[in-house]
Amino acid sequence: MMQFFVVLLLGALIVWAIVRTVRRARKGSACCGAHEASEKKVAVHGRLSDYPYHATLDIGGMTCDQCARKVENALNRLDGVRSRVRIADHRAEVHCKTLPDEAMLRKAVTDAGYVVMQVQTSPA
Repeated sequence: MMQFFVVLLLGALIVWAIVRTVRRARKGSACCGAHEASEKKVAVHGRLSDYPYHATLDIGGMTCDQCARKVENALNRLDGVRSRVRIADHRAEVHCKTLPDEAMLRKAVTDAGYVVMQVQTSPA
């Protein structure tokens, strides 16, 4: 009799696991942006040559392309800033019209929900 209950319990657990897996597969991945509409890319005006100063930001907390887009948009909304974020190496390449304001760049990334691990600045 005890074996029957153990088999019944195991069967119920297996069914529960299958149902949960199917539901997750239908909803998408468990990434931060999987259930949100994709954020549109913020347009940046001017040529790259108009942005003579450069900064590289190492960013923590990004896990997908949605994360990279959020960070890139947050930086591109800053006046005089043009950025490109690569999820592969968790870096943002930032070009500025004036000397980069490290505090302003850090705040933009932090407000987007991520962490700036390191900032390196140099002329372009």
